Amino acid sequence: MRSISRTALRDIALVCVADAIVGASFGAIAVSGGFDPWVPVVMSLIVFAGGAQFAAIGIVMAGGGIIAAVATGLVLNARLLPFGFAVADVVKGRLAGVHLITDETVAFALKGRDARERHDYFWTSGLALFAAWNASVVVGALAGSVIGDTDALGLDAAFPAVLVALIMPALADRGARIPVLTGGAIALAASTLFPAGVPVLLSLLGLLARPKET
Repeated sequence: MRSISRTALRDIALVCVADAIVGASFGAIAVSGGFDPWVPVVMSLIVFAGGAQFAAIGIVMAGGGIIAAVATGLVLNARLLPFGFAVADVVKGRLAGVHLITDETVAFALKGRDARERHDYFWTSGLALFAAWNASVVVGALAGSVIGDTDALGLDAAFPAVLVALIMPALADRGARIPVLTGGAIALAASTLFPAGVPVLLSLLGLLARPKET
């Protein structure tokens, strides 16, 4: 991986630290919420999508059904489809590469000035983040079984914080603000009428409010 600069390695390390903090929170919250420690650990290995994992676990903990939780996770991960096209030359159809496609790894890959840098940036960041995330989830799951009440530490705030972080980039696009805010309003109103998970799915109706391009 000779084409990776020290600055890029530093950036990857900082992102790994940030993800590790969130991963530990995820593991602790899941276990304190009633899940066996193996659940968040296996889920992280198989899914490896922080936002989708938080959303799915959060819906189940709030009393929602498995179908709603899975559907919500799939909706959140749908954004990775165009990301796959962006790094198709790096992944080259390899299953391991597809599994490592995240917001962060794609961002690092796109920083590459040529094919070799794109390859090195993607795989280095992907493997590092995968290791950091899963190791921190294990630590968090073990800690969650000891802590018991993670609400007392404020870790419950990780759920809304992650979801807010997911929509913030979209708000930078003026054309996306109306559907995002409309979807949020729909979900808020529906939360008083429907079970957990359903309001998130209904928020997709906000896409109908997207202004037509002229």
